[in-house]
Amino acid sequence: MPLLPGAEPYRHQGGPIGVLVCHGFTGSPQSMRPWAQALAGAGLSVSLPLLPGHGTHWRDLNVTRWPDWYATVEREFDLLAKECDQVFLCALSMGGLLSLHLAAERGPAVSGLVLVNPLVRMPGQAHRALPLVRHLVPSLPGISDDVATPGVTEGGYTRTPLHAAHSMAQLTRTVQAELPQVTQPLLLFRSRRDKVVPPPSAELLLSRISSTDVEERICERSFHVATLDYDAELIFEGSLDFIRRLSAPAEG
Repeated sequence: MPLLPGAEPYRHQGGPIGVLVCHGFTGSPQSMRPWAQALAGAGLSVSLPLLPGHGTHWRDLNVTRWPDWYATVEREFDLLAKECDQVFLCALSMGGLLSLHLAAERGPAVSGLVLVNPLVRMPGQAHRALPLVRHLVPSLPGISDDVATPGVTEGGYTRTPLHAAHSMAQLTRTVQAELPQVTQPLLLFRSRRDKVVPPPSAELLLSRISSTDVEERICERSFHVATLDYDAELIFEGSLDFIRRLSAPAEG
């Protein structure tokens, strides 16, 4: 099936500092492209992959599972790690979940994380019915385009595929158990008016990780897809400052 407009992956060969950028569930690189291009424009090497099952039709996503998405993230990380001296992770929503799993598994090979409204805990209680409901109906209404800026779309699916959502819920439980293994510096951006991922997700993340270099910044004007919203420049500039600080040569 052909890709939706804007769903194409993005890659830029820059300097010795690499950044892996990861989009969210039912979304595509369209939601992250301006961020990836801002990082590339600053001279960084950037990889923004299209996760399996995304960027075409929700039915394609419904036959994939989280190990499929993670395999793509892991592959792109390894490619960057071969080319670069350091690799950072920048992610939105479920992309943050995948990035945390990678950080827990790869340890110091990951130099730092910049997460925007990361999904660490499934919202509400409806997800508890997924093991049963996914066998009765294939999808429910979508969660895309939670953007405050008028006329902006992230190009996500209009339906949420339930087999894939159930797999994502399984990954949240895996990552929750791994959070104490996350020790890397973390810059967290959280939208106060996020309609997709509520505050308890970020609270759980901050309470369990072992990182000592942690900063949380609030996106006052944006909804969930803050990377395309009013606070996008805040995210772009903040992530660049964070990466530059952690990749600067040590004096001495």
